[in-house]
Amino acid sequence: MDSNGSSLNRSQSLASGLEKTSVTWNKRALSQSSSTLSSRHSRQMIKDWEVIDDLLVEMRASENPQEMTPPGICEGYLLKRRKWPLKGWHKRYFVLDGGTLRYSKNQQDVSKGRIQGSLDVSLAVMTVNKKANRIDLDTGDILYHMKAKSPDLFYIWVTKLQAHRFFKKNETAHAHSRGGTRQAQTNGDLGTTELGDSAGASQALPSTNTAVNTKVSAWLQQSHHPDTCAQELNRCNLDLSELNRLIQRLQNLEVGQTFTNGELQRIISIQLSSSHLSGSSHLGASVPNIPDYVSSQLSPPSVLSPESKKIQQDICAISNRVLASLKSVHESLSLERQKLQESWQTSNEHRSNTLAVPAPSHGPPSVADSAAEYFDASDDIVWGSSSEVSDESGLSDGSTTNSEPEEGHASATRKYRASISRAPNSLVPKSTGRRTTLPAHCPDNSHVGLMTILYNNIGKDLARVSMPAALNEPVNLLQRLCEELEYSELLDTACNTPDPFQRMVYIAAFAISGYSTATFRNRYKPFNPVLGETYECIREDRGFQFISEQVCHHPPISACHAQSENFTFWQDQRWKNKFWGKSLEIVPTGKVNVTLPKYGDHYEWNKVVTCIHNVLSQQRYLEHYGEVTIQNLKNSICSCKITFVKSRYWGSDTNKNEVQGTVLDQSGNVIHRFGGLWHEGIFCDTLPTPKCVWKPNPQPKDYLIYYGFSTFAMELNELTPDLKPLLPPTDTRLRPDQRMLEEGKVADADKMKDDIEEKQRERRKELSKKGEEHVPRFFKKAKDSSGQDVWLTNSTYWELRKNPGFANLDNVYLW
Repeated sequence: MDSNGSSLNRSQSLASGLEKTSVTWNKRALSQSSSTLSSRHSRQMIKDWEVIDDLLVEMRASENPQEMTPPGICEGYLLKRRKWPLKGWHKRYFVLDGGTLRYSKNQQDVSKGRIQGSLDVSLAVMTVNKKANRIDLDTGDILYHMKAKSPDLFYIWVTKLQAHRFFKKNETAHAHSRGGTRQAQTNGDLGTTELGDSAGASQALPSTNTAVNTKVSAWLQQSHHPDTCAQELNRCNLDLSELNRLIQRLQNLEVGQTFTNGELQRIISIQLSSSHLSGSSHLGASVPNIPDYVSSQLSPPSVLSPESKKIQQDICAISNRVLASLKSVHESLSLERQKLQESWQTSNEHRSNTLAVPAPSHGPPSVADSAAEYFDASDDIVWGSSSEVSDESGLSDGSTTNSEPEEGHASATRKYRASISRAPNSLVPKSTGRRTTLPAHCPDNSHVGLMTILYNNIGKDLARVSMPAALNEPVNLLQRLCEELEYSELLDTACNTPDPFQRMVYIAAFAISGYSTATFRNRYKPFNPVLGETYECIREDRGFQFISEQVCHHPPISACHAQSENFTFWQDQRWKNKFWGKSLEIVPTGKVNVTLPKYGDHYEWNKVVTCIHNVLSQQRYLEHYGEVTIQNLKNSICSCKITFVKSRYWGSDTNKNEVQGTVLDQSGNVIHRFGGLWHEGIFCDTLPTPKCVWKPNPQPKDYLIYYGFSTFAMELNELTPDLKPLLPPTDTRLRPDQRMLEEGKVADADKMKDDIEEKQRERRKELSKKGEEHVPRFFKKAKDSSGQDVWLTNSTYWELRKNPGFANLDNVYLW
């Protein structure tokens, strides 16, 4: 085997019979462009990426998979993009067998069963870049970025991946088509067969995973009546077949017969002839409304027959049996899943304990290698070029160091979480007189064809794609920036903390708290601001005033500034959107700035990647991952590193959203450690008095039917009579489509949203004809300490608001 991965072990001979013409290249491109790239570069990247469709699978879906030759095993070295810190590539050994792609550090680990990750290629959206020899696989939960070192190697892997996808999908389709008959024939033996399969799978587990095997075996032994679920599902299958038969019989009884279009035309023509409808003089007297006449002839009788009533009773009885069976299956599977999770977690704890003593270089993998699929090892790193990293890595500019969590981070998170749960809940803010609910509930958007929208816009910047109003929530991206100040009391606490290292802990907690707003907000997206749109927020109860403005449209840039006696907060936020087929990555590229005038501190940090998994289904979920580095630009006495841990494939739901952080001195020594979960709280055990430094406020009543909004979020778009005359006409609260959606008028909001976007395009055309560019009203462009463009306030908003007032000025009307 070539250690450099220049050749495959067996795939050259296995793939020799496949011709290059068998590869179906789809000319649609995956959205690899980012909003901050030049249009020429974006078009080039779009042209290079291609989505591999399964047209061949659909054309040959009727073939018998038993007559198809299973594709051979393909294995060898490829480069896989590092997930920590999302930069560069490392060499990994991949094995493609039976439609499953597995990888590990090297061939020896694979042969010993030390697998770092696996993926079912038949469930993945596959995109390729022939120029860069890139292959991307996205299943919604798992996202692999791979690269071959040569075009020949790239062709072999693409060909084999297509072959395995084709075979696995056909096999699955035929298995589903035979499922009902097979279940009915094996009603009494299915449970025993599944138990035997489970036992066989248990025996086939690698010998190196002895701890896992022992726990899984114990779990299987503790499972009483393992065939119960299979028997219940068999009963459900038979009952559903009976339900289908009864429903068809009921329809036949009530409707009588089914009419085709040709039969309907024949009936209508007969009625027209018999009723002398051809004459105009008889038309009004005979049948005044032909559709109503046909409907009356085909409508079922209003009174049900005794047989129909009996069938309806049978349907209800069988439906109750199906419901009871499914409840039983759900309870059994929930119990077994809990046992399996406990066994796996116990195994991980055992591994963590055994790795407490430094292991030799050729010993077992670390916790980062064994327990977490994405915690890639640090050896065999192949760094990409600077241009490639900046364009494709999905990493904000501030993260330049390895953010791989330290060993034992999982047990540390459990310890922090236990401490957070024992800490008292945050005090509920006193009533401010603001609203506590929205005017209307959130609409159901399950009917919106999101898949059609996204796939019709593959290759485009999603920031330029107009989405239906039903996918939005009644807040704006400008208001989302203000939402990051929900826990501004952390900055007030930092301002009153004289120790610089402890002060950094509170700054870090504030940086983490800004992500908690996304906990219950994965079904809807904020409105995109139009160019020149503004938003103000004055909170006397919190002691700050906030202003934000959309300063640029392409790329979209939102700038904001908040002022308080204790702190100053500002940022200009930019986003790159990357749609991988089933997952959507949102990569912010701006910096957040906070100053504490009392100490002369100026803190600056980047933001991490936000990924929405299963974006095309209603089971979508959101996570943040990457590394945040906080620096004090005025004083280098300390710095902070925060790691948002990528969720592990084998981890339970309770281990998601992990975050770990350290405060370091100038020499790199750890002064404080803290951690927890970004949606539950942060605990620091190195303070003089260990405590929970931040915990999110409890959600309001019925928050799920109000877009998952927190109390603070519900107050953002409130418009009171005394406030309305003081706002400029560009304020978000005066935007009609957003207001209509908040009031539950979804159709009107959709139409108004299109009108507002069309007016924005007309204004842009007018400026282009004049050779002018839009000039932001309340922000100006400047350079930061590193020479990057930033948008800072021009300090005119609050003066103009006070004197002479926006009502007395010439304003731009955006809607």
